Parts: sequence; structure tokens; C-alpha cells
Amino acid sequence: MEEKVEKVIELLKKEYPDAHCELNHESPFQLLVATILSAQTTDVKVNQVTETLFKDYGTVDEFLTLSQEELETRIKTIGLYRNKAKNILLMCRQLKENFNGEVPNTMEGITSLAGAGRKTANVVLSNAFGVPAIAVDTHVFRVSNRIGIAKGKDVLIVEKQLQRNIPMDQWSDAHHLIIFHGRRCCTARKPHCEDCVIAPYCDYYSSLVK
Repeated sequence: MEEKVEKVIELLKKEYPDAHCELNHESPFQLLVATILSAQTTDVKVNQVTETLFKDYGTVDEFLTLSQEELETRIKTIGLYRNKAKNILLMCRQLKENFNGEVPNTMEGITSLAGAGRKTANVVLSNAFGVPAIAVDTHVFRVSNRIGIAKGKDVLIVEKQLQRNIPMDQWSDAHHLIIFHGRRCCTARKPHCEDCVIAPYCDYYSSLVK
């Protein structure tokens, strides 16, 4: 497994040398909001909304001047916008009350906030604070299982397996590489195996060619 993981990451790095967090943000708080908004929605759609939202309301205090109805109006093109607006405003109040208005830099701190689960916490920890982390979103879950570098029907199981199989200093890079591959090649409905640089190391592909 160690050799397989090493080869997969090496090839993905060559294929996606610019792999990075595709949610636009200028602060840990903005990344936290964007990640909450991104649930069951594309990063492209989130960035369209936050481009103007963050210009007008870029901080915790500025968000707290919004009513839930006003925030809903600003994000209504995003799925689950009512629930997300409610959670984001509650999260802002929790940041003020419990963390002096600052986004905490621990898993426990972030997951104590409304609307923020492990995936959200891992995204923020990795991209805002430089903490090694692997956020298991739909792409990471799907691609990891297909390749065979993690096998599980539960996101937490997949996260733990990836943490075991990938060296810690590569967790954050691997996370972005797998997401890029999932969006551009190993798509949900029809993976483009014929164009895949890691096909020789993929369990799914080997099952097709047997």
C-alpha cells in the first residue's frame, strides 16, 4: 500500500501541479463561511455568491449586522440556503461569545460551531492554519474508494484510513490532489479511465479490464 500511495500522489502532483483550495477567501472566517456554504453545492457557485457577499460583509461583526432574511437573500442561489443562513449567523454569535470573534484553530473548537462538521474543520485547519488534515468530501470519498487507498462506507472510516496510508506531511496536498482528480477525471457518473494517469494503480480500473 505504501508504494501504491506514493506512486498515486507522485503522478497526481505531475498532473495537477496547481492543486489548491478552490474556495475564494481572505481570512479563516471567510473560509469557514465558504466551506459551510459549499455543502451539496459546487465551489464555483459558492465563489459567485461570496464574491459580492465578502466585499460587503467580510468579518464576523459585519455578518452580525445581517438579519437571517437578509443573509438568505444574499445566498439564495445556493442549495439549503435557509438552513445555511441560520447556521452561519449562529456560528458568528458563537465565535463572538466563545472565541473572542476569532476562528479557533482546533478540531474541537471548529466542530463546536453551528454548521461545522469534521469536513469543514479539516478544510479550515489545513488551508487557514497549515495544520495537516484530510477533509473527506464527496470527491475524496469516491476517488479514494475507487483507487483502493481507502475502503469504507463511512466518511470517518475513510478519513482514518487515509491518515494511516498517507504520510502526515502530505495529507493536505493529497486532499487537494484527490479533489482535483475527482472533479476533472474521476467523475461520479462516468470516470474518464481512458485519460487517467493513475489507472494502472486503480482497483476500479483493474476490475474493468479483467
